[in-house]
Amino acid sequence: MSKAISKVPAVINEPVKSYIPGSEEVKSLIATYKKMWSEKTEIPMIIGGKEVKTDKKIKLSSPQDHQHDFGFYYEGNMSHVDNAIEAALAAKSKWNALGWEQRAAIFLKAADLLAGPYRDVINAATMIGQSKNVHQAEIDAACEFIDFLRFNVEFMTEMYAEQPVSDKGIWNRVEYRPLEGFCFAVTPFNFTAISGNLPACMALMGNVVVWKPSDKQVYSAKVIMDVLKEAGLPDGVINMIFTDGKETAEKVLAHKDFAGLHFTGSTKVFQGMWKMIGDNIHNYKSYPRIVGETGGKDFVMVHPSANVEAVATGLVRGAFEYQGQKCSAASRAYVPKSLWNDVKAVMEAQMKTIKIGSPEDPSNFVNAVIDKNSFEKCKGYIDRANAANDANVIIGGKYDDSKGWFVHPTVIETINPYYESIVEEIFGPILTVYVYEDENWEDTLKLVDTSTQYSLTGSIFAQDRYAIDEAYKALENASGNFYINDKPTGAVVGQQPFGGSRASGTNDKAGSKMNLTRWVSVRSIKETFVSPKDYKYPYLG
Repeated sequence: MSKAISKVPAVINEPVKSYIPGSEEVKSLIATYKKMWSEKTEIPMIIGGKEVKTDKKIKLSSPQDHQHDFGFYYEGNMSHVDNAIEAALAAKSKWNALGWEQRAAIFLKAADLLAGPYRDVINAATMIGQSKNVHQAEIDAACEFIDFLRFNVEFMTEMYAEQPVSDKGIWNRVEYRPLEGFCFAVTPFNFTAISGNLPACMALMGNVVVWKPSDKQVYSAKVIMDVLKEAGLPDGVINMIFTDGKETAEKVLAHKDFAGLHFTGSTKVFQGMWKMIGDNIHNYKSYPRIVGETGGKDFVMVHPSANVEAVATGLVRGAFEYQGQKCSAASRAYVPKSLWNDVKAVMEAQMKTIKIGSPEDPSNFVNAVIDKNSFEKCKGYIDRANAANDANVIIGGKYDDSKGWFVHPTVIETINPYYESIVEEIFGPILTVYVYEDENWEDTLKLVDTSTQYSLTGSIFAQDRYAIDEAYKALENASGNFYINDKPTGAVVGQQPFGGSRASGTNDKAGSKMNLTRWVSVRSIKETFVSPKDYKYPYLG
């Protein structure tokens, strides 16, 4: 067999299409949306490369029209979890033995399929099932997922190329083995790219995967599996199941061959799974890798020197894009008294122009929250703020569930730095502002650092460089992603590795090589060319 040290194609971030009104790209996407909206989609589980159907069909309804039935998925039970584990383990040997170039080619092809014939399809599925507008779908389902696939291949080759030094007469090298067993990916509803990346990056490194996507994201999950199949992913490498979350976790995490968890979701669920792993630690062949990105309560800290328009725009975009359903969304802001009236005025002016409705109309900036539970949660925070003595809804505060789960962008102002909406994760279009006295800048920095359990993202707005430096140092542990004069959202693969610590996760930085290192087990090899023939060292004479 011929051999070569292959070099993968150079990678750049996938260009984001603008979808300006009347453009051919927006016409094409909306036409695909309407077509898919009118269809009845049937979504089976995929186990061992086979479509698996059950007698339990779960209706699919869209957040923007909860009466609209666009199909169903087949719900499985614990026997299907067993089957998925068995299928993964059965595929392991052959997949492990496949050359890295062959694995790379599969995921590079998947990226090109997403960039081309599947672009409108995965964007439309995300718009229908997850209620993202054209821009949010494009930057997530298409571009970020494409970037994950391409950059991960590049990161993989860089990792493989990293080798130790060799002394005279010795050849030292390391190899990067897949984990011994199967991996488990648990993914959220809010980002199609995350949903695809969590199982894909583990598979890229030679692992086999059981993947449980959110039941609110099964439509775009189906598209992901369609793309991977067309790209040539072998049967059983990634197995997609739709099963009860708690029961699935209990079964998977009790299996002796469980080797790694890749999770994005709530802090509470992740902590529960970590505990399960701890309780079962004596059963495993090896210590499982645990990687999680969880909740956030992301801050915007504003200095008196900040530009008013920049602050207002950062807050409106950061808090209300995708209805605030981003773990990185700006959800608490600390604004000096000297700027607040001006910032509020600009925000009010901008928010008056925000259109709310279905993603079918590309001019809608805000769409529906994901489901009834989310709607009721947001409604509760708004109602309680309206009734509170230490907080008040100052902008927005409307909600309507007559057709879809629509919550209008809302700003709450509070005089209590520990008011519920400024310390608790809401995951909706609600921003809470605490106005501080200008002279209390340093104390407010401490407040930002200590008032929540989270440490995911945050930003500082200031023109004063000394203030930026002070915030940079004071908030060192308050966020895993720190932004200067920008909203705390929108991390780009290869540019801003994403993750958080404290209650926000293990901070293994998706979108970088740092995450991929978690899915391999290193073996060190030392080869001596001429072996010693006598035990005596020179010092023995």
